[in-house]
Amino acid sequence: MTTPGSPSPQRGPYRVSVNPATLRWAQKRSGKDVETIERHFPKYREWEAGTTKPTYRQLEHFANATYTPFGVLFSGGPLKDELDIVDFRTVSGEQPRKPSPHLLDTVYLCQNRQTWYHEYALAMELDPVEFVGSASLDDDPAEIARKMSSTLDFRVDDRSDVTNWMLAIRRFADRADAKGVLVMISGVVGNNTRRPLDVEEFRGFALSDDLAPLVFVNGADSKAAQMFTLAHELAHIWLGNTGLSNTTLTSATSHRTEQWCNQVAAEFLVPADALRDQYREGEGLRQTVRRLTTHFKVSSLVILRRLRDAGYLSPSAFRQAYDQEWKHLANVQTRSGGDFFRTHSARVGARFTYDLIADTLRGRTLYTEAFYLLAIKKQATFDKIKADLGLR
Repeated sequence: MTTPGSPSPQRGPYRVSVNPATLRWAQKRSGKDVETIERHFPKYREWEAGTTKPTYRQLEHFANATYTPFGVLFSGGPLKDELDIVDFRTVSGEQPRKPSPHLLDTVYLCQNRQTWYHEYALAMELDPVEFVGSASLDDDPAEIARKMSSTLDFRVDDRSDVTNWMLAIRRFADRADAKGVLVMISGVVGNNTRRPLDVEEFRGFALSDDLAPLVFVNGADSKAAQMFTLAHELAHIWLGNTGLSNTTLTSATSHRTEQWCNQVAAEFLVPADALRDQYREGEGLRQTVRRLTTHFKVSSLVILRRLRDAGYLSPSAFRQAYDQEWKHLANVQTRSGGDFFRTHSARVGARFTYDLIADTLRGRTLYTEAFYLLAIKKQATFDKIKADLGLR
């Protein structure tokens, strides 16, 4: 009941004021045109004009549809969509395109994961990872590749005896994870399969840190290509570099750092001595490439480049074979996905997942923070992962 002269209670859903410039920024940032937004939010133009205010629930749905953190819509204005890590993606002098929301959100999430693990490592008095920043661009790439192989205990025999590339990349990631690198491989933002990552935009990035070095590999790429990306990003960790990459062994990159990391990755995965031991005179090129890709568990493009480096292919023969193989691979569709609980440890990292859940169960980390860092929403999912790890 109200008294005479008092304001009438508000009826209907609660409506909120939003800066129109922020709405336009969110719409453009999402990559969706106004017509697409209007199909889901018929009043969008009125919100943008300021003649109508959205409800709280409508704004929540709008944030999800435009991949915008909900709290940003209440900030003073649009944010700057800029990477705060070094961008090594410049190829042949061309500037990289503006980062997508998917890329930005992936980098932000991994940075938050790294921050959490750094603080966890301090609290648990963990030793620094000794090889972070132990190399320089003046070092011989072949020598650093040998050191990487020895440190990670991951040699050619450790992958030549597995049956497929999936097992090879998992073994590689597990070895690096066990030595102190947080390895995360995912083809989507968090665990959202509706937000796939674009291989054409980036293949991976490294976040250097003495206590929590982190490497992210774009899981939308082929498993063979992921092997090279992981080795490349680990080379960045050896340099103590933080940065975003999109180069392959044959990319025309202008960055000395990227060239050096490519050389390290190539020698790490296909050592020159091992290649010479495996090469067979008189064998057809197609058969040689097929056999060596299986043995070294790398892509056919890497094998072709290493054959050229070793002098087994002339520059013209290499270019012809490379162009043919590139066209073939472009027509091969890569499937992603799989059972969530089997891929989750790869997406987030086995050690990170275990330590985060254990710390949450101790009461040191809030469940809300753990859910965000694991990119999950339900307690049942948390409990399932916990059970799979053997934690109580």
